[in-house]
Amino acid sequence: MSGQSSRVPSVLSLVGSVLGLLFASYSTLDYAHHLDRRLHEVHCSFIPGAPATSEGEACRAAMYSSYSAVMRDSLWGGIPIALFALGAFAFFAGFSVYLTLARGRSSRASHAFFAIVSITPLIVSLIMFTISVTKLGSLCKTCVGTYIASALLAAGGVSGWIAARRSAADLGTGGDASRPDGNPLMAAFWLFVLGAVTILPAGVYAASAPDHRPYLNQCGELRKPEDPSSALLKFRGTNPVQAALFFEDPLCPTCKAFHERLKGEQVIEKFDATLALFPLDSSCNWMLDNPLHPGSCTLSKAILCAKGQTRQILDWAFDNQVELAAAGKQGDNAMKAAIQRKWGASMVTCIDSKDTKVLLNKHLHFAADNGVPVSTPQVYLGTRRICDEDTDLGLRYTLKQLAPEVLK
Repeated sequence: MSGQSSRVPSVLSLVGSVLGLLFASYSTLDYAHHLDRRLHEVHCSFIPGAPATSEGEACRAAMYSSYSAVMRDSLWGGIPIALFALGAFAFFAGFSVYLTLARGRSSRASHAFFAIVSITPLIVSLIMFTISVTKLGSLCKTCVGTYIASALLAAGGVSGWIAARRSAADLGTGGDASRPDGNPLMAAFWLFVLGAVTILPAGVYAASAPDHRPYLNQCGELRKPEDPSSALLKFRGTNPVQAALFFEDPLCPTCKAFHERLKGEQVIEKFDATLALFPLDSSCNWMLDNPLHPGSCTLSKAILCAKGQTRQILDWAFDNQVELAAAGKQGDNAMKAAIQRKWGASMVTCIDSKDTKVLLNKHLHFAADNGVPVSTPQVYLGTRRICDEDTDLGLRYTLKQLAPEVLK
């Protein structure tokens, strides 16, 4: 193999490693920014160096998901898996530089080792890609950038090993006889270094993470927790151990994401939940001047009409939220038509009844009487309000501190 062509696999690996470093750095940076318990823009682009944006919903959903971090019980938000990728890609970048500079002097053992370990990021990427498609229903652009970087790394590592084997086969025909076999025991040392470099950033992050416990009880309590008219809805999990109250809008994307997190953390069945409907739609909600989610008043009335099926119709509303939101923007008739296709004409008759309008009004008055912020979701464990930021990245940590029984 010529000197120029012999460098191609290692250069390819280096490009993949550097790209992986960049995308992992952006993901880690986004995660770290949110440790101040505020909402920030996130990086969500295939292009390295693209600025953060407030419109990266797929990347935000990936960051908030239960699959984005480990040790969520022990640390607020846990340790982002992007940190492990950051350390690993740093090792691969260094090893790629060595192989690029060494060329024919690098041992066949080093190429074999690099070929094996270079595949591991690709395997992890395939797993995360499957989770994104099947569990999250969307693909984060920054994550896809990491997947592509992993593929380039693996391609370079494997092709470099193949080239080294060909070099060995050419020994008897005037090929590259200068390439050493190398010491196989060095692979154990390299593997140790890879493990250490991969874990080190996570260890530094965990050691420097702030203590969020003082903030968990600072978001207030219900002023009037009683429901004298028994207007609120109930849906109990299969193994309820903790009372909870949700103020939700069925067309609120954040509410949908919150329920998906509850399911992802496998805790939704542990709640004895009460639902107060709080549609952010000015057609029924006098606390708003303009509708944030047009059509949510009508959809909320449908949930009130689904007696005994609160959980089922709420899940249906979240599962079909995009289509229902589009119907809501088209007008009340389009929303009613979408509801009727699934739940029948009797549901629409109930939606239009005066009693249903009065019942929804009681839900809104309950929110007003308790001084609930005009945003959704609002979550209470018993009478204690969970801070908004503790319903996303810090959800599992907060539950561990305030309601550990739901995690058992």
